[in-house]
Amino acid sequence: MKKIKISPSILSADFSQLGNEIKRLEEGGADMIHVDVMDGHFVPNLTIGPPVIKSLRKHTDLIFDVHLMISPVHKYIKDFAESGANIITIHPEATENLKDSINLIKSLNKKVGISLNPNTKIDIVEDFLSEIDLVLVMSVYPGFGGQKFIPEVLEKIKKLKTIKEKNNLNFDIEVDGGINFENCKQVIDAGANILVSGTTIFKSNNGNIKKNIYDLKIN
Repeated sequence: MKKIKISPSILSADFSQLGNEIKRLEEGGADMIHVDVMDGHFVPNLTIGPPVIKSLRKHTDLIFDVHLMISPVHKYIKDFAESGANIITIHPEATENLKDSINLIKSLNKKVGISLNPNTKIDIVEDFLSEIDLVLVMSVYPGFGGQKFIPEVLEKIKKLKTIKEKNNLNFDIEVDGGINFENCKQVIDAGANILVSGTTIFKSNNGNIKKNIYDLKIN
């Protein structure tokens, strides 16, 4: 049985209590913390920047899984690396040169993630899969939390798993968007090994984070 990791999205947390919320996630069994960074330009919403991530870093030793939904992304990568990100995930559409951005993240000793929107083809990143650590498959269009899972992305997850196994590659397959107790098994069976979830983890079962993380892992 493969190891499933849960990366709760703090987009659904109480932003006035982010330090405490991260502690709750850590105590509840989270494997990492998913930080959604939005610029109001690449996606239609604004969230947080490097100073907030830096201030949160002292609250936990968990991996900060930072998803940059900003454009142009390249010039901000160093700031997020220095703020305490462990994994930096970018969108191919948000950089002029994907290879250069991958190399920059690696030069800063951070893990590299590439995110694929529901309408982004795998072809755009296939040549880079041997160089990166993670592919983040978006199962909603990025910009807002609480959206409904798009089931058509299951085929993309399966294709990534096939490419990974055929070429003996080591990247993680992470899925973000509308993940809940009803669809998590499908996502895992398709090939994902990291699940991002916000609303389900923070709101289900009267906010019982430990139970919600556990149930997502074993479903």
